[in-house]
Amino acid sequence: MSSRLKTMLKVVVAFFVATLVLQFAFTAFSSTQKGHSNAAPIRHTRAAKKTTKHHKKTQPKVYPDLAKYPNAWLKVSLKHQRVYIMNDNTKLYTMLASTGMNNSTPTGTFTIEPERGTYFYTPRFKEGAYDWVSWKDHGVYLFHSTPTDEQKHVLPGPEADLGKRPSSHGCVHLSLADAHWVYQHVPTGMKVVITKS
Repeated sequence: MSSRLKTMLKVVVAFFVATLVLQFAFTAFSSTQKGHSNAAPIRHTRAAKKTTKHHKKTQPKVYPDLAKYPNAWLKVSLKHQRVYIMNDNTKLYTMLASTGMNNSTPTGTFTIEPERGTYFYTPRFKEGAYDWVSWKDHGVYLFHSTPTDEQKHVLPGPEADLGKRPSSHGCVHLSLADAHWVYQHVPTGMKVVITKS
């Protein structure tokens, strides 16, 4: 084997080892992040999502610019399976939702907590979700996308329940687009009111 070929082989091996070390370090960092109870380490990657009927936002109109609405808050209606972006008593935007089966979504007044992330997977339920934001018990009760399987594909059953019936374990499911907007724009400290009506 020529010395040039040996040098190239050493460079390739060194690059491979460096890649493994970086991947290990990133995984270790991700596992220290907070997330959904019983969740596996949060992976801060965004795999390609299947295009589905709920990949798009609930309404065709533009999401509200929350900077223009200092009194904005979120109202979750368990009866109507909706999340309303409110400003004082005015509805700014409506999102289809699916809340907890068997009344497992707590009612009352809460606030958006600092915990949020781009993806989680819970082996116990064999479900994951994109774009989660905590609103109770610091990573236990969340707004997040409709559930995914282990390969990050949206599950068709819970997706079809949006706006129709409860299907979660207590969290508030949203469409992929609506969950992403909440993740990006709803600030920590915003009021959340969950009502049976």
